[in-house]
Amino acid sequence: MIAAKLARIGKFLRGLSVRQVRIVCGLILFSYLISHFLNHALGNISLEALAWGLHYHVLFWQFLPVAIVFYTALLVHGGLGIWALYERRQFRWKAIEPLQLLLGLSIPLLAAAHVIGIRLGHTLFGHDRFYPQVLHGYWATASQRMWLMLSVLIIAWIHGSIGLYFWLRMKTFFRRSAPFLLAAAVLVPTLALLGLYQGGRAVVKESADPQWRAANLSPDKVGTPAQADWLENITGHFMIGYLGLLGLVLVARGIRTLRERRGGMITLSYGNGRTVRVPKGLSVLEASLRHQVPHASVCGGRARCSTCRIRVIGDRTSLPEPSNRESFVLNRVGSASDPAIRLACQLRPEGDLSFFQIFTPQTVATGRGAPSHIGEERYLVSMFVDMRGSTRLAENRLPFDTVFIVNRFLGAVSKAVIECGGQPNQFLGDGQLALFGLATSRETACRQALKAAARISVHVEELNQFLKNDLREPIRFGIGIHAGEVIVGDIGYRDHIVFTALGDAVNVAARLQDMTKSLSCEVIFSDEVRATAGLSIDDLPRQDVEIRGRAGPMSVCIVANADSLATLADDKEPVAA
Repeated sequence: MIAAKLARIGKFLRGLSVRQVRIVCGLILFSYLISHFLNHALGNISLEALAWGLHYHVLFWQFLPVAIVFYTALLVHGGLGIWALYERRQFRWKAIEPLQLLLGLSIPLLAAAHVIGIRLGHTLFGHDRFYPQVLHGYWATASQRMWLMLSVLIIAWIHGSIGLYFWLRMKTFFRRSAPFLLAAAVLVPTLALLGLYQGGRAVVKESADPQWRAANLSPDKVGTPAQADWLENITGHFMIGYLGLLGLVLVARGIRTLRERRGGMITLSYGNGRTVRVPKGLSVLEASLRHQVPHASVCGGRARCSTCRIRVIGDRTSLPEPSNRESFVLNRVGSASDPAIRLACQLRPEGDLSFFQIFTPQTVATGRGAPSHIGEERYLVSMFVDMRGSTRLAENRLPFDTVFIVNRFLGAVSKAVIECGGQPNQFLGDGQLALFGLATSRETACRQALKAAARISVHVEELNQFLKNDLREPIRFGIGIHAGEVIVGDIGYRDHIVFTALGDAVNVAARLQDMTKSLSCEVIFSDEVRATAGLSIDDLPRQDVEIRGRAGPMSVCIVANADSLATLADDKEPVAA
């Protein structure tokens, strides 16, 4: 048990990348930003509401464990941003990536005076600068800083929103939630800026009262001129140091470029006659982008997908070993055992390289624009249904009659799948692949698939009655059902693109369907489906079977007659597996 948990933890850590660490830190910082913006929005109510919100904001974010996590995330995220400036040799064609990096690097410069004035002023001199003091300083004393504060708020929000977009755009729920996220992305900063405006107006009005000024603008709250000069000097030194650091990074980039060019140029051959000359050190994907060679990459070179995969041609001994992140991605798509398959965004060859792209980017000329589904990982239930004896059926019939009967069979199957909430996906001769769970939970999808199997039996029996005078023997069928993580997306070429699922779970469902012939039954479904659907372990006979392509046996449920599943798959509370 402990060894298995340690193995899972080790696998998780090997799959981590710098990009993922940056995302986690960014999410922590964006959570702080949302909290701060919502606090600002209370200014639309009153100064008292601002003070009330600030109390709970500070209570949470200055709680010691939370503060440690926050400042660690701040330092790590900022450091990784500077590292990204050095490491990234080539950006995508779209300007959004360099824009995000530029905005992120500008935030410390713009926010330095505000952060040092408040946080360091409190630490060094005990200043208690809250909304009344800050808003008075920006609106009455130094109004030019008001625009600096507003700009840093907008820049930080845009930077975080772009990062969230890059992270969420490949998630399954993004398309449905995108309108709501966009509304929030516009509404939250708008309310926050309006709250600052209303709060500033209220503070300026209150500051006409001498008693208010005495209570809120005393030296113990806003500091003395000497203390302000001290904090200004610290801010100036920080900005000089930060700009110097950025300058060093740019110099280091230039030195690296010179060293790479002096180290020699290498030739990349794309397998289609196209060759490019690039310095050593560039990844294959960066080389493609630099020379404007179309190269598939859904995630933009972040090693979050495998669409940039290439197959290396010829000698591979001189290639660097895959990184932990590259090995993790290749293992997930089943390519880790083939050393010729590499990720173009991670492979940085030191010598000439010949390869061809596995997923060639192409313009879709279907009239409906680009494919509407990029590759994504989903938990789905796959059902394979196959018609038995179609070869014998065609022996003594005209082709039209055979096609008519097969189409009626596939129509009966499709009707049952749709009635139960599934989606007919592929028609393979006299068989069909159906998918469940595209818009439902795992439990519901498994129960829908089992109901569909029972409904198929009913519809095929009705078809047998309809064709009883034309058939020598009734139509029989076999069904295999399995659930698991699969890759779904638009697959095909030009006018022949279909939405489908790929992965081990689909293959297992097909092999379970094949087993129905040797086991003389109508349905075989995996124990994964049984447990997820909430069926009792004693409801159906179970058996361990060997599945071609899998290391160990799989426990499956065998159903002689599919119609018996109707009662088992009724909507009821799931029982323990």
